Amino acid sequence: MAIVLLATLSSCSTPRQLNLPFNPSDTSLNTPYSETEPYFTSGRYLTFVSDRSGTPDIYLYDVQERRLVELPRLNSVDSVATHPRISDDGRYLVFAGNRQGKTDVYLYDRQMRVLKNLTQSLNADVRYPSISADGNTIAFESNAQGKWDIFLYDRSGQPLELPESSSKSAS
Repeated sequence: MAIVLLATLSSCSTPRQLNLPFNPSDTSLNTPYSETEPYFTSGRYLTFVSDRSGTPDIYLYDVQERRLVELPRLNSVDSVATHPRISDDGRYLVFAGNRQGKTDVYLYDRQMRVLKNLTQSLNADVRYPSISADGNTIAFESNAQGKWDIFLYDRSGQPLELPESSSKSAS
């Protein structure tokens, strides 16, 4: 089994196929285990979830160097991680993590090797986090107001105010 990526080379405008083969040492992109939820950004990094360690964990693959990137202090045996997304520079990684039956949005700083729970004080379900290209803003869905809405937080975990939508129609 191989995951196929289309990459645009900087020297040409035509996409080319990258065939990333299986490597039995578990250091490659593909293994005999499930690899799901791929997200490719900035032409360099691919995040995905795999159960190769026995639980769904987040992995980062450097497409330019064709290798897995270590993520110290990120994955935990008491957590199920889903929907990883990464900033364009590869420093910040955001994901939904379920620990002890509650799903929260987490931010991992690869440079500082620090994991932060951004929604710990939010008493609601969350899902589908994403991160801005510069890593400063995190968006996700939450049912905190009784229906699924979009929330924006900054990197420190503070909610950002969204403007209220107007129900008035233009005359």
